[in-house]
Amino acid sequence: MTDRLRWGILATGGIARLFTNDLTLNGFTVQAVGSRSREAADAFAAKFDIPTAHDSYESLVADPEVDVVYVSTPHPMHAASARLALEAGKHVLVEKPFTVNAREAQELADLAAERGLLILEAMWTRYLPHMVRIREIIADGTLGELRTLIADHTQRLPDDPEHRINALELGGGALLDLGIYPISFAWDLFGAPLTVQTTATFKATGADAQIATIFGYDGDRLATTLSASHTLGPNTASVLGTDARIEIDRVWYTPTTFRVVAPDGSVLEEFRSDVTGRGMHFQAAAVERLVAEGNLTGDVLPIDETVAIMGTLDAIREEIGLRYPGE
Repeated sequence: MTDRLRWGILATGGIARLFTNDLTLNGFTVQAVGSRSREAADAFAAKFDIPTAHDSYESLVADPEVDVVYVSTPHPMHAASARLALEAGKHVLVEKPFTVNAREAQELADLAAERGLLILEAMWTRYLPHMVRIREIIADGTLGELRTLIADHTQRLPDDPEHRINALELGGGALLDLGIYPISFAWDLFGAPLTVQTTATFKATGADAQIATIFGYDGDRLATTLSASHTLGPNTASVLGTDARIEIDRVWYTPTTFRVVAPDGSVLEEFRSDVTGRGMHFQAAAVERLVAEGNLTGDVLPIDETVAIMGTLDAIREEIGLRYPGE
């Protein structure tokens, strides 16, 4: 690979801190950070020993020392923030969910292609070692014919109406914050669903509190997901095949353990993750590799697939009657 890319961090919230910590722990070059607040930018730069702090997103993306921008603004600002970076000639990694709808996602994909730049969704789970191994096991045929995916992403988050998770104007709700994980996993294993069935319950703010989906595919395959912001569940996942199954332990979308289990209960393989930090740097390594290769469409999670997943989320919201302000 060529020389390491120089990262710029756009926004300084909790996820940005987790991502930047993983970058610094694993030898990546974090060159600059940008915030709408000088105080926040300076504090973030000091915490992670970042050379340059910018007091606006515009000055961050204009920084000639920055090659790639990581966007971690609230969901409804993802599209505008990513557009800002693309128009400044930077490659972009956008925190999930990529945008709030497929229209915005397609506009970003088109702009990146037009400018000859890479834009990817930061679905970090796809790049984790245990997920890489799971895809290998499935490709090897160990499970036989795939039949079913079962996954939940359930957390007990604040009920405060002002909290981001409950604020529709911030894209709050279980679907975009939590459901994106198991839904993207279903896409990873099975591709585009032929049928989508959804049931949801809502909070007083109008945000979805819990949402259950059933995706149907050809070949007698199903994927079921449950996501909730008001109840903490097992956060495990299972992949069922005709010859064996994979049991992914809590928390399935972070570095964890899994077992491949035969129908008689014998364990065919056990995998344990060995990761420095949280594991969010694997997606950054993919960005750097793709840029070095000149691959501006992606491979583990191609940009066209990200756009299509946003289309599935749109279909889910249409079924349950969920709209965000401004749409």
